[in-house]
This record gives sequence, structure tokens and C-alpha cells, in this order.
Amino acid sequence: MVSGLLLQLIILAAFSAAVFVFARRQAGVKIRAAHAGGSDRFHSQPTYHGLFSGGGTGVLGMAAVILGAIYLPGSWLPALAVLGLAGVFFALTRRTIRPDFRARTYVEFFIKAVLVFCSFVAVMTTLGIILSLLFESLRFFEKVSFLDFLTGLQWSPQTALREDQAGQSGAFGAIPVFAGTFLVMGVAIFVAAPIGLMIAIYLSEYASKRVRRWVKPMIEILAGVPTVVYGFFALLTVGPTIRSFAESLGFSVPTQSAIAAGTVMGVMIIPFISSLSDDVINAVPQTLRDGSYALGATKSETMTKVVFAGALPGIIGALLLAISRAIGETMIVVMAAGRAANLTGNPFEAVTTVTVQIVALLTGDQEFDSPKTLAAFALGLVLFIITLVLNVIALMIVRKYRERYE
Repeated sequence: MVSGLLLQLIILAAFSAAVFVFARRQAGVKIRAAHAGGSDRFHSQPTYHGLFSGGGTGVLGMAAVILGAIYLPGSWLPALAVLGLAGVFFALTRRTIRPDFRARTYVEFFIKAVLVFCSFVAVMTTLGIILSLLFESLRFFEKVSFLDFLTGLQWSPQTALREDQAGQSGAFGAIPVFAGTFLVMGVAIFVAAPIGLMIAIYLSEYASKRVRRWVKPMIEILAGVPTVVYGFFALLTVGPTIRSFAESLGFSVPTQSAIAAGTVMGVMIIPFISSLSDDVINAVPQTLRDGSYALGATKSETMTKVVFAGALPGIIGALLLAISRAIGETMIVVMAAGRAANLTGNPFEAVTTVTVQIVALLTGDQEFDSPKTLAAFALGLVLFIITLVLNVIALMIVRKYRERYE
């Protein structure tokens, strides 16, 4: 079935390409003939005629292939229908290759329709995610008080199967979970923000082209390292190193801690800040630098008071992207910070995050009618709202700065 469908698609692609080449060539011949006859009233270029004929053949044939795969799986009748419909469309499009046919208008309309459809799919996908989170969260809040969830200080979602088991009602206070999330995120941003910004400033303003050509790709390699590798590094290297250093000072620190996870996470998100900030700084017009130099400012003064100010909205966007990446990280936190829902501001203790709890709650065979499972959707909804608020605050800051700067 799969091989037959693939063969149909290959035949359709080859036929559509042949129609495109033929229609473009015929349109070119007619355009040259019209020019030779002293007429220049040809509406569309040959490429648009080729796109109209070849693209129309491909779209119509693709519809037949999809319908055949749904209603007649494994049959070759759809292939014959594809070729028949494509042949009929090709015969009709041959008549459209004439001076007054608006092939460009139809092609551009089709492209615009595809773009609108893609935008619609993106919007509907976002709306579907929101509605699914909201629907399941409402089911959770029917079983657990909304205020208890937002203000509770104990998180223990395990519910007992029998009345004689401990913790049968569960504890769904989410403050320890969100506190751990923002603690790890804060450590990561504390590590990544200054290092990433310093790297961006050096590469854009001080480094030579040769150094920039070598250093920037090497830094961006960090973004391609799998997060599980970062997790192993945090668990086997960073955590024990921090524990040994703390013990040498007379303190007791567990191997799994927020500072171990946050530090490694900060290293992971350095490329997000450095690369985006570097691109934004390079986008600042050179005329602003030249004007600053003409007024007698030094290179450092120009960077801090002119270039950095002009690139501030983009830098805020880079930091926001890094924060979102840090909040959504799971593997590093599971391996390096643990799963203990501790309400603490001490980065040297073990904590958990929202994403880790969501994975833990939805792992294995679960029934979506218990507070334990539905709690994952409530956590996701609150995290979504928090992220949305952060985006709104960042946009307000950028808009206020732009008004003052312009």
C-alpha cells in the first residue's frame, strides 16, 4: 500500500513537472511570436503559465491521490483517476496559453490562499491547545479548589487506591512546583544572560572577521547538543563538583540541586542569547555609530549608550526566548535537580519544576478522571498564563522604550 502510494506520488510529480516545462515553453514561444508581430500585450510571463498548468495539475492529482488512499486503499484505480484528471486539466490549460489569460493573477491568488490557510492552521492549533488545557483544567478544579491549588504549600499528587493508605486525598498546592521552576530558571538566566551578552558585544563590535567566523559557529554548536547529554553532564560532573566544593567549605549540599541544573541549563541557552543579540546589534545602523564617534565618544561609550540602547528591544526578545526555553526544559531538571517539591529559595537544595511534574503525572497508564492526572493540565494552563504575562510585559517594555528612543 505504501509503495503503491509512493509510486503514485512520483508519477504525479513527474507529470506535473513535465506539464510545467511544456506550458512555460509554449508561453515563451507565443510571447516571442507576439513581440515579432509588434504586440506587447501579453499579461503574464511564461513562468506563471507554467506554474498555473503544472501546479493545477499537481493539486488536482494530489486531491485524487488523497481520496484514493482514504476510500480505495491498495487499489490502482486512484492512479488511473489521477492520470485521467491530470490529463484533462492539462488539455484545458493548453487553451489558456494566450495573451489575455491572467495566469499571474491566479497563481498569486493561489499562493495567497495557501499562506492564509497556513496562518489559519497555526491560529487554530494555538486555540486548540488553549481549549484542551482549559477543558481538562476545569475538570480538575471541579475536584480540587482553585485557591488551594494556587496557594497551597504542599505538593503530593499521589492518591491512594484504598482508604487505609496514607495520603489518600492528595495535596495539590502548586506553589512549591512553580517556585522550583522559577528558581532553576533564575539560576540559568543569571549564568546565561551576562555571558551571552558579553559574547554578542565582543563578536559584533570588537572581534575581527576571522575570529567571528570561527567563534560564532563553535558557540552555536552548544544549541545542538541533546539535552540528555547536558543532563548527564550536570549529574555526573557539575553536581558532584558543587557538592565537593561545598563540603570543603563545611557545608552539606546534595548532588541534585537547583544550582547544578540551572548552571548547566544556562550553558545550554547561551547560544540563544548570544546569537540573537549579535544579530540585533549588527542590525543597528552604522550611521548611529559614526555620529557618536563624530561627537567624540569612545568605542565603549558608543557601545553602551548608543548601540546597546538601539538594540535593546531585540535583546529583550532574546532574553525572553531564553527564559521560555529554560522554563520548558525537562531532562536536565529531572537528572540534576530531582523531583522533590521543596518550597525553598536556596539554590543548593533539590527542587522540581512544572515540566517534570507534568511528565511524571502523565507517564504510564493513566485514567483522565482522577485529580492526579488532571493536575498536569492545570499546571500547564497556569504555566501558559505566566508565559503569556511575561510576553505582554516584555512587549510593554519594548513599546515604551521605542517611543522614548524614536
